[in-house]
Amino acid sequence: MRTRLALSVTSAVLLSQAAAAADLDNSYVQAPYPQPTTFDWSGAYVGGHAGVASSRLNPFSNGKGLAAGAQAGYNFQFGSAVLGAELEGTYMGGTDQSVRGGNLDEQWRLAAKAKAGMSLDKTLVYGTAGYTRTKFENGSNVRRGPGWEGGYLVGGGVEQAFGNGLSAKLEYNYVMTPDVKTTTNAGTTRTDIDSHVIKAGINLRF
Repeated sequence: MRTRLALSVTSAVLLSQAAAAADLDNSYVQAPYPQPTTFDWSGAYVGGHAGVASSRLNPFSNGKGLAAGAQAGYNFQFGSAVLGAELEGTYMGGTDQSVRGGNLDEQWRLAAKAKAGMSLDKTLVYGTAGYTRTKFENGSNVRRGPGWEGGYLVGGGVEQAFGNGLSAKLEYNYVMTPDVKTTTNAGTTRTDIDSHVIKAGINLRF
């Protein structure tokens, strides 16, 4: 009887010490730190832009015009990849374009663009491509001009997000409008017209 009692007491003491040791070990386990959240570029946005358009890559060349307008779009984010679509309207400010025997003035441009890029948290680096419609007006020596003409756009940019849904961007677009038909004193010709646009803009996401 005494032996059984001693064994019972010993077992109870050992179990209580093991439980205390387990509680002591658990008291030192730290809760995991919350993982930092990354910026989400998904959603709709609207904004405006302004910059310089030119028939040459050099934005300070002669014949440049002030480009200013508005844009609206939507982004989808998959991990660090961002895909989107954007509609844009721009006043081209009479950017001068040379044709044989005369010149045309770019007045308006509409663009439907696709975007693909990579998010670096609040910084988005992207490329863009799409279809354009440009309104030309007759310049010097042009007797008959083309009016609205279709073309193609490629480019890229970088956008930086701030608080309250605001972001700022810097973007370059190259637009090629092929086979623009004009009639001057030199006759009727077709010309591929190149346009380079460097612009800064602001977007508001919602």
